[in-house]
Amino acid sequence: MLFMSDALTLQSLPLFPLKTVLHPGGYLPLQIFEVRYLDMIGKCFKAGAPFGVVTLNAGEEVRQANTASTAKDQIAQELFYPTGTLARITSLSRPQPGLMLIHCTGMQRFQVTQHELLKHGLWVAHVTLQPEDQAIAIPPDLQPVARTLARVIDTLKAQGTTADHMPMQPPYQLDDCAWVSNRWCELLPLPAELKNRLMALDNPLVRLELVSDLLERHGIST
Repeated sequence: MLFMSDALTLQSLPLFPLKTVLHPGGYLPLQIFEVRYLDMIGKCFKAGAPFGVVTLNAGEEVRQANTASTAKDQIAQELFYPTGTLARITSLSRPQPGLMLIHCTGMQRFQVTQHELLKHGLWVAHVTLQPEDQAIAIPPDLQPVARTLARVIDTLKAQGTTADHMPMQPPYQLDDCAWVSNRWCELLPLPAELKNRLMALDNPLVRLELVSDLLERHGIST
């Protein structure tokens, strides 16, 4: 059961290891069909409680048997980075038995201090919440990064992309270093390890400066 022992610590937070990185303010649609997550997601949604998204650095999103072992109960190992993001479920539907479709929003970052794999395959953890990003206005030399992101949003809308399929959700905070840098981290084809490192940075201005460099390396004109 998830509970808060003080203002900065969550105990027994259920975790959802993925091969992607959820950033604060990010949008994450998921299809839930594994037994270990169906009950957890249902309980979180009913209670209005978050779960934690962590990024895999070994293993798969869907539980698989360990082919190197002859024991039937052996499951392939899952390893994940210790910095993750709380996910708040904003909508949930059940189109058929054994399947949930959910939409989530990234909230506060956290650091895993202890974690445990329960018998039915669900990870739970004690985590320490990280400070939220400061609201920092984008300086003049980095304004082109924000303007280019605004053009991406306008292009997607002009192409008829529906709200559920937009990679970012309003409100569009195009004057904020954290919001703009996080959205670019989601859009750029970067290794998960690098995305996780960028998400974990505690200075959104530095993150935006690094994103600006990455845009240049990827040949994206700002």
